[in-house]
Amino acid sequence: MITTRQQQAHFLGCTLLGLLIALCISWEMWLAPLRPGGSWMALKVLPLFLPLRGVIRKDNYTMQWTSMLIWLYFTEGCVRAYSDKTSISAACAIVEVVLSLCYFAAILVYLRPFKQAAKQRKIQNG
Repeated sequence: MITTRQQQAHFLGCTLLGLLIALCISWEMWLAPLRPGGSWMALKVLPLFLPLRGVIRKDNYTMQWTSMLIWLYFTEGCVRAYSDKTSISAACAIVEVVLSLCYFAAILVYLRPFKQAAKQRKIQNG
């Protein structure tokens, strides 16, 4: 049974994933592209589209592997926040870091009861 806290965490995770997709596209196409008129870096958002359906449908396996995938975006945000010259790009990078961390936390809150229940079943079954 899914608790209210888990439902809220799931909704937050879906929202954060959507915001991260929107940020990455707008960052590389309009806000601070590497080249005027947009850049191919916008394709970095494609790996976020792959799990979107599974995350929305509450597929635990999909959410587990997206909790690892999100660290790539966290790392990119840290590197670009430190190295980018324009303030807009650095600000987008910081927002990417925050969204990545919040997504990771929301997914952990959602998945934790399932992991605890699986661990209990494993102990009971010997």
